[in-house]
Amino acid sequence: MTTLRLRGGRVVDPVHGIDGVRGDVGVRDGRIVALDEREPVDQDIDAAGCIVMAGGIDLHSHIAGGKMTLVRLLMPGECSCCAPGTLATGCRYAEMGYTAAFEPAMAASNARQAHLEMGDIPIIDHGAYVMLGNDELFLRMLSEGAEAQELRDYVGWVVHATKALGVKVVNPAGISAFKFNQRRLDVDERHVHWQVTPRQVVRALAQALHELGLAHPLHIHASNLGVAGNIESTLATIAALDGLPGHLTHVQFHSYGAEGPHKFSSAALRLAEAVNTHPNVSIDVGQILFGQTVTASADTMRQHAIAGLGSPRKWVGADIECDAGCGIVPFRYRESSYVNALQWTIGLELFLSITDPWRVVLTTDHPNGAPFTSYPHLMRLLMDKPFRDEQLAKLHPDVVAQSALREMKRELTLYEIAILTRAAPARLLGLADRGQLGVGAAADIAVYREQRDAEAMFSTPAWVLKDGVPVVRDGRVVATPVGAVHYAEPAFDAGIERRIAARTDRPLGLHPRHAAIGRDELCRCCNGGRLLPAECFARSG
Repeated sequence: MTTLRLRGGRVVDPVHGIDGVRGDVGVRDGRIVALDEREPVDQDIDAAGCIVMAGGIDLHSHIAGGKMTLVRLLMPGECSCCAPGTLATGCRYAEMGYTAAFEPAMAASNARQAHLEMGDIPIIDHGAYVMLGNDELFLRMLSEGAEAQELRDYVGWVVHATKALGVKVVNPAGISAFKFNQRRLDVDERHVHWQVTPRQVVRALAQALHELGLAHPLHIHASNLGVAGNIESTLATIAALDGLPGHLTHVQFHSYGAEGPHKFSSAALRLAEAVNTHPNVSIDVGQILFGQTVTASADTMRQHAIAGLGSPRKWVGADIECDAGCGIVPFRYRESSYVNALQWTIGLELFLSITDPWRVVLTTDHPNGAPFTSYPHLMRLLMDKPFRDEQLAKLHPDVVAQSALREMKRELTLYEIAILTRAAPARLLGLADRGQLGVGAAADIAVYREQRDAEAMFSTPAWVLKDGVPVVRDGRVVATPVGAVHYAEPAFDAGIERRIAARTDRPLGLHPRHAAIGRDELCRCCNGGRLLPAECFARSG
């Protein structure tokens, strides 16, 4: 047995209500334990003058799968910062004190490749949400009036077959509609071929996941991403949930009004009010930050629409037949741009206006809003109003003049940052032994030297432990263990496989018994990393 003690740090652990209490954290064989102060240990780490938190958890970051392969092919020169390779991804996350990241848009037909790529990322745990709601079979079943139980069993089978942790819907029915030459699809518009609406898709998937008992609710990329006035679609999507749990992702891109001389305005306060009054809804923000990045999305409808704005001027559009799509558009966010500056303020307004931090997760929708390596800078913006005001003053003058951000005095505390980056994503994903420092929890721990400059503090942790093993010392990687894979194991009627096999439009293009990824195969895909199945608690309708 290997025993380690972190001695004398200020512990910040929101799961247990601990806010900066000085104390020790004991570790034995990868788990947090209670140690007597006189008990001998194999390694004694002096954490005096440091903040001790659980390892960070990125709930939404595009780190693997076919789209990221296309990104790296399209932008080989910029990949080191915009879309680092697998080795660099694991190391850069660990160097910030993060110990897990989750791929939010895994195409079902590409699940094996996505798991192989995630398995090549060292140190951090990982998992993925499988995309549904634009695949041929689901839309056909919904169009034909399939019963809720059949839809639930189909969703359960796809989660099982792809070894996903959750389900993502991207532009509900819109990716499919684009293939039928529709150029927009609002929440209550009908798909030209299947005659179903995004509202029906969202409601059916949310109900299926609720009954299957997956911890993470439906992960929703709503209709009309990036379109002026899309706040109405976003609010309609919340209404479509009808009280069921739902997680709205990268909501900065869905919080736009159409007011003012530019016909593009902030609707952040309207969305914040909706989230504050709908306890069934959680969000991640998708903050944009200035500089070069690349947008990568399954939402081919919207990526096609912005292709002409690419910087540099090149892009990729891909049709994944009967399953999903993919669009890659390089982009540079500029302080001098009215639209980009407004996007920057909208994200911060959302962070500072939503009252319950347990339903908010800090993200940049990597790489769409900014690379994940910019998180320390974002944390400083949220924690330091004078610094935030200094950055605001550099923006397009029309944005500075009208922004509600100027009057927002709130500064997030270390406790709140620990919720947004650790405790809340762990809770939303059902990872009961992560995101916390209680006895029995996994010893995923980040130790930061206290500094007034939050960006400097969060950029270079003094120590990072992954499952009790020191992996980072003074901001430098010192070990690269294999991370674990998190996935769900929902119960469903196995008879759905026979019904799928009888159809000509089979999901994944394979017979069901060949489509499913087995545990042994998953272990091989993930470089022998541990398999961590998440419990599902089936609920009645």
